[in-house]
Amino acid sequence: MRVLVALLCLLIVVEVGAYRVIRNSQGEPEASESSKSNASIMFPPPQPSRPRGSLPPMCIKPTEIKYAFKYVNTIVSCLIFVVGIIGNSTLLRIIYKNKCMRNGPNVLIGSLALGDLLYIIIAIPINVFKLIAEDWPFGVYVCKLMPFIQKASVGITVLSLCALSIDRYHAVTSWSRVKGMGIPLWKAVEVTLIWLVAVLLAVPEALAFDMLELPYRGNKLRVCLLHPEQTTSFMKFYQDVKDWWLFGFYFCLPLACTGIFYTLMSCEMLSRKKGMRIALNDHMKQRREVAKTVFCLVLIFALCWLPLHLSRILKKTIYDQNDPNRCELLSFLLVMDYIGINMASLNSCINPIALYFVSQKFKNCFQVGGNTMTLKLNYHLRISPHKEPFISQCVCLSYSLASAAGAIERPPWMNEVQEDFGKALATGMV
Repeated sequence: MRVLVALLCLLIVVEVGAYRVIRNSQGEPEASESSKSNASIMFPPPQPSRPRGSLPPMCIKPTEIKYAFKYVNTIVSCLIFVVGIIGNSTLLRIIYKNKCMRNGPNVLIGSLALGDLLYIIIAIPINVFKLIAEDWPFGVYVCKLMPFIQKASVGITVLSLCALSIDRYHAVTSWSRVKGMGIPLWKAVEVTLIWLVAVLLAVPEALAFDMLELPYRGNKLRVCLLHPEQTTSFMKFYQDVKDWWLFGFYFCLPLACTGIFYTLMSCEMLSRKKGMRIALNDHMKQRREVAKTVFCLVLIFALCWLPLHLSRILKKTIYDQNDPNRCELLSFLLVMDYIGINMASLNSCINPIALYFVSQKFKNCFQVGGNTMTLKLNYHLRISPHKEPFISQCVCLSYSLASAAGAIERPPWMNEVQEDFGKALATGMV
């Protein structure tokens, strides 16, 4: 956890340092490339096909993001891109390759990783390009696709975290449940519904975003943004309540869901008789470990997404686009916005890292997935040849998440295998 906290702090410190570069910047008035993601605040000129509104007054002082900040943002985004692809791909491969990892909780974690991978591949490169380039060359379809993919990915994350919290509550409170390995049919249906609901809730983003032409240094600058003049009553309503809707559903919902079900879980465990806790001590410890893992994922989600939602709420409540002296505040909000975007993107790559440090099962599987997998597997088969079918299905030594949830019991001989394997590691045999 200290590594994760240090990574979050480093990202904030590096990007906040760019704010001093912005405060005294000089350049053209307000329609700079830094403003593209916030152009609906500064410049809301509509296309000829839509009703034309009045432009807000120009800033007294110019506002732009200098190249130093662009380079920092680009480097951070590239690191997130590489780490996110490697981490989430490895996580999906672990769940797919090992039968002992194919269970209800893990299929939700795999769904979360797949949504993150989709966002990393599509949204992060385009976000970097928007900050660096002065024009939008991808056309209207990509303009609508990018926010759609982003909101769908966040929706998958939010709903998966809620489902994991509910699943942990049922796993801990229903201590007598025993299931086999594999993905239950109802869990597959649950994941399908999560994706369908997330995609459906992202449709308004695709409808609201459009390409606009803004005046810039005597030319027309094409930008992709939320159109300030929506044509339907529903889209006008969505534009007005969007920031509050995103804050409530995409941020507060998973926190509230986790708080409610983890409180119920704690009350249930405290109310049990001592004899029951002793009888199922091993199972309960493993279930609590999985519950701790889910809680860690929710906590990381909250830390990563708080800056972006805070930036949007501040922009909604204290920013006045008709104030000519608004540029100092706008400079701060622009930097905070991009810090929030990078922090939110960091959430897409940090989950596999968190699982590595929090979950012993995933940590073992990550290690086995490396170059030492063949040596370790050969050693397993050598010291316990009659257990080959089980080992060949799952090369991880610890419980699977299915076992941790009470799905399967640990074979007695595995204690001997793990003890012998630990001695071999200590002596350098593997």
